[in-house]
Amino acid sequence: MRRWPLVPTVIVGICVAVMIGLGLWQLLVRLPEKEAQLAQLAGNPARPPVAFPSVPDDRLLFRRTSAMCREVGGITRAGAGNAGYRLIANCRAGAEGPGIKVQLGTTRDPTKMVRWSGGAVSGWISHAPDATPMIAKLFSHVPQPMLLVADQPAPGLEANTRPDIGLVPNNHLAYAGQWFFFALVAAVIFVIAVRRRHAAPASRRT
Repeated sequence: MRRWPLVPTVIVGICVAVMIGLGLWQLLVRLPEKEAQLAQLAGNPARPPVAFPSVPDDRLLFRRTSAMCREVGGITRAGAGNAGYRLIANCRAGAEGPGIKVQLGTTRDPTKMVRWSGGAVSGWISHAPDATPMIAKLFSHVPQPMLLVADQPAPGLEANTRPDIGLVPNNHLAYAGQWFFFALVAAVIFVIAVRRRHAAPASRRT
């Protein structure tokens, strides 16, 4: 009778333990953090305006803000859900320092483009589009860039959607469930594989 494979068992056991640990981290650490953040953000639209942040700061999401776009470096397009597409201007705000991104408005026309020469713009603070894969975000500590969502659309565009706390994702409970599921699947697959390996010699003898 074959012995239970020790080394593979240790390796799989470590992997399962890591996945369970990640699930507990999402459930016990990240979920309460996000719930506390959402509670704080809920009051931000009614708070006094602030200068547009020079570095990302999620505590300022949905705060009223204003900035000066001194030069438009280009306008890009990003998805806007049911609103279609949003047009985002890349602006130079000063001689030095990082630029700012300004969401000019939305359109349902996938080919729509506008001319916008910059200037003073007001609105609220949001997150800029981010193409980082979901899995990478789980381990990334790089803050997501900020976006100034204009309260007055550029000519030819629809108005931007008003701030909505419900649009801020809170997926940490789902992430925890995924890690627990992955751990269970890995353990079950390993046990089945070992049992089949042990059963193979007996079937050949018969």
